[in-house]
Amino acid sequence: MMELQYKPELPKEKRPIYIIGAGGIVRDAHLPAYKNAGFVVEGITNRTKQRAIDLAKSFNIPNVYDSVEDMVEAAPKNAVFDLTLMPNQFVATLELLPNEAAVLIQKPMGDNYEQTLEILEVCRRKKLKAAINCQMRFAPYVMAAKYLIKQGLIGELYDFEVRLTTYTPWEYFPNVVNHPRLEIQQHSIHYIDLIRSFLGNPGKVYSKTLKNPAKPMSSTRTTTIMDYSDRMRAIINTNHDHNFGEKNQESFVKWEGTKGAIKARIGLLLDYPNGKPDLFQYCIVKEGEEPKWVEVELEGSWFPDAFVGTMASLMRFVEGATTELPTSVEDVVHSMAIVEAAYKSNNDGGVYPNYNL
Repeated sequence: MMELQYKPELPKEKRPIYIIGAGGIVRDAHLPAYKNAGFVVEGITNRTKQRAIDLAKSFNIPNVYDSVEDMVEAAPKNAVFDLTLMPNQFVATLELLPNEAAVLIQKPMGDNYEQTLEILEVCRRKKLKAAINCQMRFAPYVMAAKYLIKQGLIGELYDFEVRLTTYTPWEYFPNVVNHPRLEIQQHSIHYIDLIRSFLGNPGKVYSKTLKNPAKPMSSTRTTTIMDYSDRMRAIINTNHDHNFGEKNQESFVKWEGTKGAIKARIGLLLDYPNGKPDLFQYCIVKEGEEPKWVEVELEGSWFPDAFVGTMASLMRFVEGATTELPTSVEDVVHSMAIVEAAYKSNNDGGVYPNYNL
């Protein structure tokens, strides 16, 4: 069995992190990931201060600030700000940061494309070193798949599929459950950005997102096709309504090439929030042999471990260890353009067949 390289490179300098927001994702993902990586969180602030105080006690954060302004005043020049508020608060908060500051911004990059462009404008004007927390790119199974593909081991990639057939208890996400653009803007954006990170920008996008007649949410099921060529199929199928037991639930990413294939189970999304184990497997076709799938046990998972990758990549960029910032606002704005195109495709509809025979 070959040795896979799938862990993110860490920065030489572990710059002090200052977190803006103290929601569930900070508790469950950001802070555990940073602790595991040995990153130093120096301060936190939240509109409801007690939540920040509680997290500070749990994770030994030395400073709790009354406001973003107080935090900015106290933060050293080499601070990295971690912005975890809701998207409609991004622009006003970014305006409070020092010019040329380093900041990691929660996804999605806006509640709509107009907000996306406003966020991009303030980041450009203030010359912020800004990245979006599109952390799925750094999930262990994604990094392992990218390694195999870069080595040429599955040949030319021609099929990329993300499929989710499970039950999502949206009540765990009170800040987004009533969002008018729930499924694509808040969830499928993960997979749109993931596909882009492998294949680049598609030429066209086709999408249909749907309501469940028994639920109040704006959308809970989506099919999106990202059109690259007549040789590459890139498709996202999500169904958050499959509440019929675990037997036929599934959650995976699959890559197929001319010499092999890779499949990764996204365990996080099965039996949420408890989750199931991830499963990473690959098949490399050898002439004269029957195809054989190899399972590899990887350390870590999407949550919380992928959150190390987004912060580490920003720190490495700021320290000059690399010229690449994978999830920069300049890059992720293209993922948001695809989201907007998906909604336009959904609204414009398909082609009417001619039934007048």
